Amino acid sequence: MNYSFIEPNYKFLLTGATGQVGHEMLPFLKKIGNVWAPSRSEFNLSDTSSISKKIHNYKPDMIVNLAAYTDVEGAETNHETAHYINQLAPRFLAKESNKISIPLIHFSTDYVFDGKKGRPYIETDVPNPLNVYGKSKLKGEEEIQNNHDKYLIIRAAWVYNKTKGKNFYRTIADLCKSQNQFNVVDNEIGNPTSADFLAKKMYDVIIQINRDKKIENLWGVYHLVEDEAISRYDFARKILADVKIENKAISTNIKAIKSHEYKALAKRPKNSVLNIDKFNKTFSLKG
Repeated sequence: MNYSFIEPNYKFLLTGATGQVGHEMLPFLKKIGNVWAPSRSEFNLSDTSSISKKIHNYKPDMIVNLAAYTDVEGAETNHETAHYINQLAPRFLAKESNKISIPLIHFSTDYVFDGKKGRPYIETDVPNPLNVYGKSKLKGEEEIQNNHDKYLIIRAAWVYNKTKGKNFYRTIADLCKSQNQFNVVDNEIGNPTSADFLAKKMYDVIIQINRDKKIENLWGVYHLVEDEAISRYDFARKILADVKIENKAISTNIKAIKSHEYKALAKRPKNSVLNIDKFNKTFSLKG
C-alpha cells in the first residue's frame, strides 16, 4: 500500500535504525515522512543533556524507539548495560516525548512473561520475567507508562531477520551449513516473527494513528507476532529446509533436547506464545 506523506514535513526520530527491525522500518517511514535515524555516536543515550537539545532542535512529530540491548545471555552478566538501554533510555525518551506532546512507539518482548500460563498471553496478564533481559524490558515498559500518555508498547517475540543481525534464524542457518548434526531445544514454544512483518504492520499502524479521530483510544500495550506457534526445534527444522533449497546444507540431523540439557545462563519461558486479538481488533489491518 502506498501513502503520501502523513502531512507536509512530518518528522520521525527513529532509534536503532541499524538493528533487525529498524533496518526494515526505515524505508517504510521514509515513504510517509522525513526521518532522522541517528547513529549511536550521534544519539548517545548516556548523554541526556545533549540528546534533549537534539530532540528539541529537530522537533520530531513521533519517536520510534527500536534501540535495545537484546543479548539475553549477555544481560545475565552485563546488568548495567541492559538496565541502561532497556530501562533508563525508554524513561528518558518518554519524558522528552511528554514534554513536547508527541507519540512514542517502543518495542518490548514476550520475555516479560514466565511461560507458565499454558495458554497464549494477553496484554493484561501479569508479567513475571525469568531473566535479566526480560526484567529490564519490563522496567522499560513501566517507565514509559509512568512518564507519558501517548505511547504504543509493542511486545514482539522471537524476532528474526534472515539477512541482518544476530538472531536464531541466522545462527541455525549457519549451523546447517557448517555442522553435520547439532542440538536444539524442543520444549520452548513461541511465535517466530520476522522483522519485515513487524515493519509492515507498524507502517500501517502509524498511518492509522495519524488519521484516526479516536486516536486517544489507541494508546497502550499490544502484542504483535506472526500467527504460528512452534517449538525452537520445529523452527530449526524449517530453517534447515530453507537452507536445503539453497543447496547449502551439510546437516543431516537436528537432535531435539530439553532446555535443561542446554547450558545457558538465562532462563527462558517454556511457552511464551502471545495472543494478538487486541492488536487485530484495534487496528483492523489486512494482510
